[in-house]
Amino acid sequence: MRPRTIDEVVGQDHILGEGKLLRRVIEADRLTNIILYGPPGCGKTTLAEVVAKTTKRNFVRLSGVLSGVADIRKICERARDELGGRGTILFIDEIHRFNKSQQDVLLPYVEDGTVVLIGATTHNPNFFINTPLTSRSLVFELHALSPDDVAKLLERALSDRERGYGATPSELDFEARDFLAAICDGDARHALTALEIAMRSTPKGEDGVVHLTLEVIQECVQRRQVRYDKKEGGHYDTISAFIKSIRGTDPDAAIYWLGKMLTAGEDPRFIARRLVISASEDIGNADPRGISVAVAAMQACEFVGMPECALNLAQATTYLATAPKSNASCMAISEAMADVESGAVQPVPEHLKNKHVKAIGSAEVTEYKYPHNFANHFVKQEYMSVPKKYYRPTDQGYEATIAKRMASLAN
Repeated sequence: MRPRTIDEVVGQDHILGEGKLLRRVIEADRLTNIILYGPPGCGKTTLAEVVAKTTKRNFVRLSGVLSGVADIRKICERARDELGGRGTILFIDEIHRFNKSQQDVLLPYVEDGTVVLIGATTHNPNFFINTPLTSRSLVFELHALSPDDVAKLLERALSDRERGYGATPSELDFEARDFLAAICDGDARHALTALEIAMRSTPKGEDGVVHLTLEVIQECVQRRQVRYDKKEGGHYDTISAFIKSIRGTDPDAAIYWLGKMLTAGEDPRFIARRLVISASEDIGNADPRGISVAVAAMQACEFVGMPECALNLAQATTYLATAPKSNASCMAISEAMADVESGAVQPVPEHLKNKHVKAIGSAEVTEYKYPHNFANHFVKQEYMSVPKKYYRPTDQGYEATIAKRMASLAN
């Protein structure tokens, strides 16, 4: 059921719609090197084959897993011998699997136009593909297919008599179709595989029709596949959504992202470490207990382990998500470090230095005043040669109390 023309491709309208760049490049046969980046089953290989058929060029395919330097050189040298012909498209699936040496071997052939490279990868090209290759290529990010797109592909597969199941009487319930379209998580290959299993394993009914009900599809799918790879963007995107949900005081969203990570097999200690960071970065002194809760959850993960420590992480997540928020401490240290790094390094006032290492013969200085000897355990004295306010307490939670106390001491 792989699409054979651009018009048969479902989804990716942001790069294949009328007037969009990739479509214009293909239709004008002005092809340049291309890197296709996106999740599994979104159409990367399909696009490469459609490009080859549309432009009428030779199409050679390599695998980033199975191919080596010798394969690259052999194909590229053959393409160089045929430069006067139709031209060669070299499609490399999982190009991120090529190491630096393999990518370096490929570079001269790409640079001089011996081959037109189309690379497909599920990994971010900025991190996994050499900069010289990406700088000579157009990088297109493909999106996971929407449930509507997947549903369209399922209906096409059931109606196509040549390549699909159009010759076999069948009926896919709307409820089953919508379930499969949603459960495959935007992966067309996953959806079509499940449909194939259902069609091959389900006997015809008394009316001679294969009835694909919700129960049949659920049995074929078994369980929802969570797209989440610790070496890919999904890992960082999900933890980012998790922390931003806590920062945004949305405990429901935070719990959902926590559930996704734990279900996908994320290391609970990684999540706990991020909670400890968030407790100081986003909650701070608005609720000083937040850091204690986060550290306790981190220790519980080490002591209890999965699956039970999911409860500890959930408690810490909901506590931090619902706590009052302040980034005043975070901003204070950032500003102070920026001042030091810019060269504004102040000397320590003499009366604050360690008296046990006071230089012999040094001049008399202002005596250090011990705050506990004064009313309210406070006394005004110089603590910086050039005073500057870094910590600015907010009016959130306990920090409002801190702000009030600091204001009264300043008067």
